[in-house]
Amino acid sequence: MRLFVGDDWAEDHHDVEVMDGSGRRLAKARLPEGVAGMARLHAIVGELAGDEADKVEVLVGIETDRGPWVAALVAAGYTVLAVNPLQASRFRDRLGVSGAKSDAGDAHVLADMVRTHAHELRPVAGASARAEAIKVVARTHKTLIWERTRHTQRLRHALRDYFPAALVAFEDLDAADTLELLAKAPTPAQAARLTIGQISAALKHARRKNVADKAAVIQAALRAEHLGQPEVVTDAYAASVQALLAVLNVLNTQVKTLQGQVEAHFGEHPAAKIILSQPGLGTVLGARVLAEFGDDPGRYASAKARKNYAGTSPITRASGKKKVALARFIHNDRLIDALLTQAFSALRLSPGARAYYDRQRARGCGHNAALRQLANRLIGILHGCLKTGTRYNETTAWSHHAESVAA
Repeated sequence: MRLFVGDDWAEDHHDVEVMDGSGRRLAKARLPEGVAGMARLHAIVGELAGDEADKVEVLVGIETDRGPWVAALVAAGYTVLAVNPLQASRFRDRLGVSGAKSDAGDAHVLADMVRTHAHELRPVAGASARAEAIKVVARTHKTLIWERTRHTQRLRHALRDYFPAALVAFEDLDAADTLELLAKAPTPAQAARLTIGQISAALKHARRKNVADKAAVIQAALRAEHLGQPEVVTDAYAASVQALLAVLNVLNTQVKTLQGQVEAHFGEHPAAKIILSQPGLGTVLGARVLAEFGDDPGRYASAKARKNYAGTSPITRASGKKKVALARFIHNDRLIDALLTQAFSALRLSPGARAYYDRQRARGCGHNAALRQLANRLIGILHGCLKTGTRYNETTAWSHHAESVAA
């Protein structure tokens, strides 16, 4: 016996509907978020299963793959199918054309979807607790880096509007020496009065090389003539910049702190050595790849399934005599970012990767397309290493490309 549950999740409640294999509604309810709601769901399933509870398979369709509610469903032994919201939306359109929508209606759609299309939906991966911990810190670390980039761009735009000399003087706006000097002298007039000693001290704090030469260059740039703003406007910009500098200092500190957490958690995972053996993957990047792929050994039936999940494998559109291969634009942004970064780094670390990339370019592929194909190939190599429990070997990884590499 199988029970099919549609679970439409909102911020503080879950609308659920349970149906049998024929599509007949057996129960529906609105459950509160938390322990009470989960207990009520178990009670509903238990009442429907009756004396044959041990023989009942429960499939749950829900539009998320994480959180304590999903973890509780998996722990209870239910098969949880994470449904993409776009899939659910299109499936809803098959059941009606009015455009009407409700939480209870969405629960019905999800239940019917897992009843008829469970074989085409991906079960929530049973990642280990250690992999989940890596995912938490790796994602937060990357989020803080993205936030730092956003605030750095805001700082750049502000300086361009009132203090263009700073953009000439400082190469890295989020660097420690830049932040220190801008905090000390946020206006053009104050910056022009900075001494070689003050500039040199900031460079030394940031552990820069060739301090004397760099200090002279910075001072000259800050004292050069540039267009400016009225004093009252400049003071307003300076106050805004001081706020941005404070945020960037905090972000720099927390990025460094989180990096230590990423390294600590990743270093204790049993797959860490295999992942670190891959060309282009260091501790932080390797942790991101592991976090987004997960470590459930049965999640990917083949290398192609892993590539499809990553979004590096192409999709084919065929109609009549026309057939084209296109890149996938719907993917896990964090994972594809890590994989493309790995592929770019592998160009200088792996002769096989370099030769593979060069062959794609020789065929007429642009840089981005060739890099994506290289990333796709590296995923296949990683998949094989994880399946067999072996570390990366340059010769073995590219052995079937030997003739092309030699050429």
